[in-house]
Amino acid sequence: MTNAANDLDILARTLWGEARGAGLPGMIAVAWVVRNRVFDGIADSWWGEGWAGVCQAPYQFSCWNRDDPNYPWVSGAQPILPTELAQAQTAARRVMDASVADPTHGATHYYSLALPHRPGWAADAMETACIGRQLFFKDVA
Repeated sequence: MTNAANDLDILARTLWGEARGAGLPGMIAVAWVVRNRVFDGIADSWWGEGWAGVCQAPYQFSCWNRDDPNYPWVSGAQPILPTELAQAQTAARRVMDASVADPTHGATHYYSLALPHRPGWAADAMETACIGRQLFFKDVA
């Protein structure tokens, strides 16, 4: 698999694992969080390098944590339904080639409103958007 194909696959799997219930708009928003991290302009960013590196960096996107219930699917051990993977691939392609605008306004973080409490990192961060049931932030200290 070429680097570009691998990046697309890993990003699509990340979107499936993190935002499949949010539809295409939610997947696009999460993909923009990844893109904003990839192109943060910081050499040796702690977020990881490149699309796959950012997606799979430890503790960045919970679906890649080995104890996450989504891990068997994002890792490829279990098959993702083709229609669901196709939707995630569409979102990934659109964001990777920047053919859709950033609905998060530069967000580098997000969390689901399904969480029982606001994460500590969000306390002093700037909220940039609410898309579906996800809140997006930038300027996270």
